[in-house]
Amino acid sequence: MAQVKDIYQYIDSIAPFATQLDFDNAGLLVGRADAAVATVLVALDITADVIREAVDMGAQLIVAHHPVIFHPLKSITDGDTTGEKALLLAEHRIAAICAHTNLDAAQDGVNDLLAQRLGLNEIEQLHQDGVDGQGRAYGIGRVGVLDANTPMDVASFAAKVKADLNAVNVRYMDTGKPVCKVAVGGGSCGSMLADTLAAGCDTFVTADVKYDVFLEAKALGINLLDAGHFATENVVVVPLADRVRKAFPQLNVVVSKVHREVFASI
Repeated sequence: MAQVKDIYQYIDSIAPFATQLDFDNAGLLVGRADAAVATVLVALDITADVIREAVDMGAQLIVAHHPVIFHPLKSITDGDTTGEKALLLAEHRIAAICAHTNLDAAQDGVNDLLAQRLGLNEIEQLHQDGVDGQGRAYGIGRVGVLDANTPMDVASFAAKVKADLNAVNVRYMDTGKPVCKVAVGGGSCGSMLADTLAAGCDTFVTADVKYDVFLEAKALGINLLDAGHFATENVVVVPLADRVRKAFPQLNVVVSKVHREVFASI
């Protein structure tokens, strides 16, 4: 039977934890490395609802993108939401492996999948952070091009992004330029406008964009689209589950049915 450490080592092989950004807290965050695993639940986040879903299905491991423990803890109690989740996981002997910025940056990770979902071609890295132990370049963000024969205005592209990602909404700033060369950054990548400009892109798709970033994008002449954090990163969940399932055919690997976008829009 597979153990938690086996799944950890597999994820480390496709998205090395050593490549996570300095601020991050990816890895095996809860549980025993030698615990046996028969059922794995995969989700973007480890929420209380996701933990209850794991309990109901008898899962021994949750694999998620966002870290269930991000900031250092001085105590683990039910007095705060992080402590409550850690307690629930421990009480039900459910381990948690979280692959965050290492999965953002890896080949075939969040950003490659986001670019592919949006139908971009000739996909390249937006920013290279380094080379991993297997000689693979890694970095946050991707650049690609739309079909040159079908130029698209920003409003039409925003509608396409919303449909492709099943996003609740898409906020956008239109410079008047047609969408041709597009940069993508899953999650909060508004700080990468300079990289987008340097790559010669006319359009940037990301999430969690602040007002001042929209203003800066307008000044730089870059079409900017905010499709939401969940929508731009949830693209990784099903492919990650498929990869774990293929690597461990003896495991029951399930994608969360309860975790979805946290907000609505009118």
